[in-house]
Amino acid sequence: QVQVVESGGDLVQAGGSLRLSCAASGGTFSISAIGWYRQAPGKQRELVTSISSGGLTNYADSVKGRFTVSRDIAKNTGFLQMNSLLPEDTAVYYCNVRARPAGSILVRDYWGQGTQVTVSS
Repeated sequence: QVQVVESGGDLVQAGGSLRLSCAASGGTFSISAIGWYRQAPGKQRELVTSISSGGLTNYADSVKGRFTVSRDIAKNTGFLQMNSLLPEDTAVYYCNVRARPAGSILVRDYWGQGTQVTVSS
């Protein structure tokens, strides 16, 4: 079973930066994509950014130019660099790892428990 653990959330002032990490572990698997989602209180979970195994990225308009997604394939780890943070970036950030476990033909989505990012004004 693939396990996903996020880290790096914190309280930061507006204009500050944070770097979130997402580590996938548990057996042998092949990651096809890593996505970062966020959910603010009272709102639906939304896709922030994603990166494919080939390095293709996409970003929500609200974070373009401020957030950068990356991954370390060898370490099954993803990163989200967040700069110029705004109070509206406050949310629980979740990592989604889309992967195919060894011996399986199915690609599945695995979620972390989330990490809190709070941006004060």
